[in-house]
Amino acid sequence: MKIEINRKNKAYHMEASNEDGNIVSIDGSPAIGGEGKGVRPMQLLLAGIGSCSAIDVISILKKQKQELEDIKITIDGDREPGAVPAVFTKIHLHFHLVGKLDSKKVERALKLSVDQYCSVAKMLEKTAEISYDYSIAEK
Repeated sequence: MKIEINRKNKAYHMEASNEDGNIVSIDGSPAIGGEGKGVRPMQLLLAGIGSCSAIDVISILKKQKQELEDIKITIDGDREPGAVPAVFTKIHLHFHLVGKLDSKKVERALKLSVDQYCSVAKMLEKTAEISYDYSIAEK
């Protein structure tokens, strides 16, 4: 796995690209001179745990023959106030699932993902308490 970071301006705007040519814009916060041209690095970590767990959940529910029509995850992260570095101390994921789903199977899929399979969660759990909940809506 390889990522390349290229600076795009004289401030903090950068682009990260992977081996396949996919690009993510990254920028610093306005408080340090960022220009809002991309997500911040710590936001990328929250996106990482959300997307990692989403991939797991989609895969597990598919294997369980569940009819998942859509998934959206809202992630909230709390960082240690006043600390440098300010690591995450709490992360909460709320899974919004749409489809004809068995709640017991959903609960199992979420538990397997967050507690066992998601590599990003396994790294972040060393500093942050990770919690999750879910809602199911039928289409």
